[in-house]
Amino acid sequence: MTIEWQINPVNIQLIPSIQQHIDQKTKPMGALGQLEAVALQIALIQERSRLSIERPLMLVFAADHGIADEGVSIAPSSVTQQMVLNFLAGGAAINCFCRTNHLPLKVIDAGIKNEISFPPATLINQRIAAGTRNLAHEPAMTHAHVRQALLFGQLLAEQEIGAGSNLLAFGEMGIGNTSSAAAILAVISGAPVEKCVGLGTGINPDQLAKKIELIKKGIARITDKSPLNILAELGGFEIAQICGAMLATAQAKKIILVDGFIVSAAALLAIQFNPNARDYMIFAHESEEAGHQLMLDLLNAKPLLNLGLRLGEGTGAALALPLLQAAVNFYNQMATFESAGVKV
Repeated sequence: MTIEWQINPVNIQLIPSIQQHIDQKTKPMGALGQLEAVALQIALIQERSRLSIERPLMLVFAADHGIADEGVSIAPSSVTQQMVLNFLAGGAAINCFCRTNHLPLKVIDAGIKNEISFPPATLINQRIAAGTRNLAHEPAMTHAHVRQALLFGQLLAEQEIGAGSNLLAFGEMGIGNTSSAAAILAVISGAPVEKCVGLGTGINPDQLAKKIELIKKGIARITDKSPLNILAELGGFEIAQICGAMLATAQAKKIILVDGFIVSAAALLAIQFNPNARDYMIFAHESEEAGHQLMLDLLNAKPLLNLGLRLGEGTGAALALPLLQAAVNFYNQMATFESAGVKV
């Protein structure tokens, strides 16, 4: 399998005409702030006079991480499986927010440690293995695993786009995955590990110190900084599948709605594979995780929300969706000064 995606950049020559369309609306120039930037980006992606968000979909990928065995999280790996069951039963925060915003949700087992016996039909099985190996001591995945994970993500995104989705939002679940994301950030950014590692969902200072040292061990062995090798050494199955799905979404010229720290790590890797993927990404929120602001700076991203979230699951992306819908609606429906007869 060749790791390559044919992704066209958006046509920046369209910016003046799109901006003129926005500026002619009955408001002072720039008065709708970031919503205007969102409308501009969606118009560049869709290249048509009337914008739309069609069959938006939340994809939550779940997997486990070997480093969790070191006690660097507030919960054991068994909680990943328990939370997947909670998602499937409709009882998690992401379920609540998706219901609030009429956003369909699909859950993918990308490689949780404890496989669900007799899984319901609503769980998508894309298991690579029963969790990754411990990144602190050895590569988390083989290169073959990475390729398979990227392909699984790609094929799922292509399937959903083929079914009519023009916006895919991404979430995750995986005990230990903030360690993986922080390690990925440290390697790509070159920043000190201490600036990349945070408290996750609430570890204590001793756990934080241990987490930093383990990540330092993991990244010390890396000389090949290609995105494929970074994923193999440090990634999770869920991060790799999200990365593949994002690249396929960009290749199809559809909207990628990025959640928090973990999903942003997948986005950061996606643009290492193909920088043009960045044109299709809208960033939902800035999380409380220590390294997320650094990650957003690397991505040249201005997130829509800052609510102090540190949960993951896609919660920030689900909450941000109405802002994208509002941007589309003002672009399509708001009167111009001429049509409204307003003279300024």
